[in-house]
Amino acid sequence: MGITGQLYRSMVLSGAAMLSDRQEEINNLNVFPVPDGDTGINMSLTMSTVGKTDANLPIGECADKVAGLMLRSARGNSGAILSLFFRGIGKALKGASDAEPKELVEAFKRGTTEAYRAVMKPTEGTILTVMRVAGEGAEKAYTANKSISVNELFKVLIDSAEVALAQTPDMLPVLKQTGVVDAGGAGFVCVLKGMRMALEGDPYVAKNAPVDERSVPAEPSGADFADFNTEDIKFGYCTECIVDKNEKYLGEDTSGELYEFIKSIGDSAVFVDDESIIKLHIHTNDPGAVLTKAIEFGSLATVKIENMRNQHTALTSEAAASEENKTDSKKKIVIEKKYGFVSVCMGEGISEMFRDVGVDNIITGGQTMNPSTQDIIDAVMKTPSEYVFVLPNNKNICMVARQASEIITERKVIVIPTETVPQGMSAMIAYNPDAEAADVEREMNDAARMVTSMSVTFAVRDTEIDRFKIKKGQFLGLVENKIACVSNESFDCVKQLSRGMTGAAYVTVFYGEDVNEETANKVGEMISNKVGGGCEVAVLYGGQPLYDYIISVE
Repeated sequence: MGITGQLYRSMVLSGAAMLSDRQEEINNLNVFPVPDGDTGINMSLTMSTVGKTDANLPIGECADKVAGLMLRSARGNSGAILSLFFRGIGKALKGASDAEPKELVEAFKRGTTEAYRAVMKPTEGTILTVMRVAGEGAEKAYTANKSISVNELFKVLIDSAEVALAQTPDMLPVLKQTGVVDAGGAGFVCVLKGMRMALEGDPYVAKNAPVDERSVPAEPSGADFADFNTEDIKFGYCTECIVDKNEKYLGEDTSGELYEFIKSIGDSAVFVDDESIIKLHIHTNDPGAVLTKAIEFGSLATVKIENMRNQHTALTSEAAASEENKTDSKKKIVIEKKYGFVSVCMGEGISEMFRDVGVDNIITGGQTMNPSTQDIIDAVMKTPSEYVFVLPNNKNICMVARQASEIITERKVIVIPTETVPQGMSAMIAYNPDAEAADVEREMNDAARMVTSMSVTFAVRDTEIDRFKIKKGQFLGLVENKIACVSNESFDCVKQLSRGMTGAAYVTVFYGEDVNEETANKVGEMISNKVGGGCEVAVLYGGQPLYDYIISVE
């Protein structure tokens, strides 16, 4: 008997449930110790919406619905690749009422093809390799035995995937050096195992129940902000995050220390201390301190920081217009200009700078919080222009941005594949409003390539990579997202990085939430003295969390 739509849905849900429970295990396979978006979290969030499919569809329609949901919720490179694999399955099974081994072999092959095609420079030793080898193993087994059952075929698929996963360190030296297998590949194997459990009649049930949202008080709707003064806001930043607990804090009510800490630096605290996650909400003037303390208890799954004073000002000024538009909430955005821009970034200061250079819509995201495909689609659709240029400003968001551009038909979307904030800023400064779209794209890409990006963050775990032995909490100096130096002091990291600024004409330092202005100015003076030669150094408040400094060198 083949796989029906109902069974396929159960299989995908089972795979998503197992992935959800093992996301921390997969996160820990990440090679680099920086506080960035984690593979397990991104893959799990990508699959988090698959339950919205109808349970009574034929497999062709079910697979298509699953693929569509995953494409829109995809986060990070690993999530994007996983969603593309399932899109290939959906395409291969189009119109089918069920799937026998022959159809499944074709579906696996199509899934791998879709995933490889989307990656500009496929690297072996990653999730792509695991997908390909798994599909090849299934195809070989079917060719040798046309009577193979679906269950037997899935066993071969998983056995082949596990062999490929075990070999990933032999293909990528950095994996062998750190003693891990590829994180994305491990996540993919996890999904396949969960799917097989459902195929055999015993679907995996997630042990980590989602946070009960009823514990978070609902916000009243339609509030009148007109008579409220921003000076009455004692704590300016609404800070929320979800923490996936590390092993030490697993269990309910184990994180009282964190709760006491956040209560001490703000108000309106909401704290959920669940079996495997912490969900917190606090109004504070020091969101960086909240995140720094929270990361002691595990890895950050989501982060949301909003400036309530700015929100209040916007809400007050827009209240009348909002009231007028209530009866026509689905009104289409009127195209007002030829070119518009969407940028992904974090930090109040950096966001304001992008707006100052012409960005229409900001998506809050980057390190620790990769936006989904749908987040990017929504921002593009709010941009009132014929062409919309998207600046991901993070390597792990570029693929999701490209997926969004392929889904959108109402705008001409062009992704400038910026991997850092300095690249995005440089690209925007190069924008020529009088040029043709192809020339705008070329000039922005050229400008992004001309800047060198540096940054200072901290290690979230002990590791040994390249020539560095890194201890949790040490500061890391990065050049183009690669570790260039390690120090016990943030200032010293910048000092070491300044050796690579020789010959620069302009250096811009964006300092983060946890750095005061006086210290940042000392960093600027140090760079001026080190680089010399008439180099112009600007020190600006970026307000980004987790990264003390983001530095643009031109």
